[in-house]
Amino acid sequence: MLKISLSKIQELFAAIAADEALYIPADHAGQPEFMRWSEGMAMTDALNTVRSAKDFFFPQTEDLVSFKMEGKSIEIIDPRTETEDFVVFGVRACDARSFSILDRVFLVDPVDSYYANRREHGTIVSMACSRPAETCFCHSFGIDAAEPEGDAVCWKTEDALYIRANTEKGEKLLEKLRPMMEEADEAPVKAQQEKTREILGKLPLNSFTTEKFGGDVLLKVFNSEQWKSLSESCLGCGTCTFVCPTCQCYDIRDFKTGSGVKRFRCWDSCMYSDFTLMASGNPRTSQLERFRQRFMHKLVYFPANNDGIYGCVGCGRCLSKCPISMNIVKVAKCLEGEL
Repeated sequence: MLKISLSKIQELFAAIAADEALYIPADHAGQPEFMRWSEGMAMTDALNTVRSAKDFFFPQTEDLVSFKMEGKSIEIIDPRTETEDFVVFGVRACDARSFSILDRVFLVDPVDSYYANRREHGTIVSMACSRPAETCFCHSFGIDAAEPEGDAVCWKTEDALYIRANTEKGEKLLEKLRPMMEEADEAPVKAQQEKTREILGKLPLNSFTTEKFGGDVLLKVFNSEQWKSLSESCLGCGTCTFVCPTCQCYDIRDFKTGSGVKRFRCWDSCMYSDFTLMASGNPRTSQLERFRQRFMHKLVYFPANNDGIYGCVGCGRCLSKCPISMNIVKVAKCLEGEL
């Protein structure tokens, strides 16, 4: 394990950015978000960013292909370029886990080459939590906020930053940074971990569990009478899906440019009335059905097809951002009484 004084963290960032793009969570227009580091940019003190680090691998919008038409001839243009190497620094444990969930969607056959290219070139440096919030419940999904996943993991104390490599990518990064860092004892890290886990044990959602959703419960959950009352106040705004680090639904559209056609992919939301709309109609015509689809996917469909892994990482963004204070915890607790 290596460490560096917090007074030298800008030097650390500069060393990383000298060879590859560096993104850190910083304050921008009053909101914490991941931004490309520039000299003097400081990390935010906020626990987490408003939007997750998902954007680095599955961006909100991206061009897929262009068509240039001249007379009866059509030229197909691939807009992709090789992604530059980049480092995402300060990713929290919940977001770090979300990448493995997205991998199960985009890296299985047929592999999404756009996503795969970004994953290949990206290095994740996670940051352990020391002040988890009341909306956090990552532990419910087997995530340890004090010991995050990632290519490398950091712990920030009052005066130093400790870092350890977990993968070959992490080792490569630390080898480059080693000259400006020093070998460190793990005692301060273990002390912080102990305090963090003590806080986690006292949080309001400490006892929340999804264990009742395991096994053959699909029809019981799907046919529950609770969906009507749960979905009545839903605005269908899609906020929960856009801040969620594991939502992966998207739409593909064509845009006429005047000299051709550009095909692009953009995030979509199962909460929208035109989601899954086809020429033959829409199979989910009510907000109840759309609301049910979102939570069935997180709690039942995804784990049933992915070795029991849930489509949620307990980041708490939906708890803090939903305008009607509806979230996956409320839904799960309401439904589990019938299981």
